Amino acid sequence: MTSGDDVKDADAALVNGEAPPSRHVPLDRGRILDAAISYIDEQGLAGLTMRRLGQALGVEAMALYRYVAGKEELLDGVVDRLVAGMQADAQVLDRPSDGWQDFVQRLAHGVRRVALAHPKAFPLVASRPPEAPWLRPPLRSLEWVEAFLAGLESEGFSDEAAVAAYRAFTSFLLGHLLLEVSTLGADLGPLDVMEESVEPGLEDFPMVSRLRRQLAEDKAAVEFEEALEELLNRMALVRQEGNAG
Repeated sequence: MTSGDDVKDADAALVNGEAPPSRHVPLDRGRILDAAISYIDEQGLAGLTMRRLGQALGVEAMALYRYVAGKEELLDGVVDRLVAGMQADAQVLDRPSDGWQDFVQRLAHGVRRVALAHPKAFPLVASRPPEAPWLRPPLRSLEWVEAFLAGLESEGFSDEAAVAAYRAFTSFLLGHLLLEVSTLGADLGPLDVMEESVEPGLEDFPMVSRLRRQLAEDKAAVEFEEALEELLNRMALVRQEGNAG
C-alpha cells in the first residue's frame, strides 16, 4: 500500500499541463530499466529502491516484480542495458573494416560515450558479477568479447595475443573511465571518501600550491587519447611477438 504522497493526482497533473501519470502507459522490462537508468542519472545509485522506482513510474513497487525479481536483477538489467547501448552506436563496429587499430579505437570511444552519458550508473558495469567469472568489465558480455577476440584474430592476432590484448584493453578502459566518471559525480563506494569543496591547506606544499591550477585542469579527453595510443602500440607489439612465436 502506498502513502498519499506516493500517488500522483492524474486530474491535477492534467489541469497543470503535465503529462498524465505513467501508470496509464503499459509497463515492460525495457521501460523499467530505462527508468532505473534515468533515476540513477538524476538521483544517484545510492537512493534507488524498488519503491522509489515505482513511484517514478507512477505505480506501486509490487507492479515491478512481474518484470524484475528484485533490486539485484534490476541492477543486472541496468548493466546489460548500458553494455547493449554500444550496439546502437553507429561509430562502433562489430568487426574490423579498416584495420584492427580503427576497430579498437571505435570500441574504446563507444564505451567512453556510455560512461559519459551515464557516469553515475557506469560503476555498476565494474561491480556487478559478469556472465562468467573470466569476463572482465567493461567488455563483460559474451557477444562483445566474442566480437573483440574474433576481430583481432581476423587481423592476424594469435589466440594468446588476442587474449593478452583483451586483458590490456579492459584494464585500460576500466581504470581510466572509473577515474573519469568519479569526477562527474559517480559514487565509487569506498574510493569516494573525499568531501566536496574542501580545500586543503597548502602552506607546507609549495609545488602543489604553485601548480594547483594546472593540476585541476580537465585533460580527460587528451589523456584518454594518449593512453589509447600507447595501448595500441602495446597491442601491436603483442601481435608481433605472437606471430614470431
